[in-house]
Amino acid sequence: MQDCYYELQLKINPDIEDIVSEICFTYFPCEGVVLAEETYKDLEMVSTTEGTLRVFLTEKVNVENVLREQRNLLKSRGLSDEDLGSWEYEFLEKPNEDWSKKWKEKWDITRVSERITVVPDWLEYEKLKEDEVIIRLEPGCAFGTGTHQTTQLCMKAMEKYLKPDMEVADIGMGSGILSICAIKMGAGSVYGCDIDETVIDVAKENAIKNDVKCNFELGTADKINKKFDFVMANILHNVLYDIMGDLKNLLKPNGYLSLSGILDEKKAVVLEAIKRENLKIVEEMHQDQWVGFVVKR
Repeated sequence: MQDCYYELQLKINPDIEDIVSEICFTYFPCEGVVLAEETYKDLEMVSTTEGTLRVFLTEKVNVENVLREQRNLLKSRGLSDEDLGSWEYEFLEKPNEDWSKKWKEKWDITRVSERITVVPDWLEYEKLKEDEVIIRLEPGCAFGTGTHQTTQLCMKAMEKYLKPDMEVADIGMGSGILSICAIKMGAGSVYGCDIDETVIDVAKENAIKNDVKCNFELGTADKINKKFDFVMANILHNVLYDIMGDLKNLLKPNGYLSLSGILDEKKAVVLEAIKRENLKIVEEMHQDQWVGFVVKR
């Protein structure tokens, strides 16, 4: 065990914790993240007012350029300074106190609904009922842990509209959690793609961990030459706006499209794209400050 570890303390808007976590896992030697004073218990979050993301690193690295470039990229995609938070930071060297396990203490079993449960891989858990869907992941190892409201909105949409043997697409699949959930809920097949090549192997490992088969690859919606019964896109609102036509083209007649990743104050952007593509809203779903839509052709 090394004598010290490095901790990046980054001031952010807690609403975008998952987005910033993904950046840290992609660009830094990151072993885990915790939002300061935050504990997950089922669907409850505690003490997020500080908005300080604690990022545990194995090496001392220069983070300033990456943070500046990624912040500018997010602003170019439609997020405001208020959406992002200040991104002021401290970089600290700390004595090693088994920190690699310390962040895990902040995570618990997440019951997304009466049927869907996300379980950290190191915890023991027994099914409460026969048809319960259990997804095992290591929170912190990849973007998309099941605790975020946007992920849960997609899962709840699947619970209502996904039928057995449907062909499913997961656009921007990240950790693969939604794809895994779809297979466990009875989908006949799942294709997942992402523009970040670093998540492909992680998603494949998570599928193996859950004993399911999914087809994951590097790609974008406009390059797919196949139609699906159910399509999921848990992506930033401005990206949804840009690719709504491509998502529509993936749908079979009467196919469902689940849209998530949308802050309430940004939903007008997505509604405009839905109207532009003549899609029909089946349901508008809410969880805290986040919105999800289920639409059809």
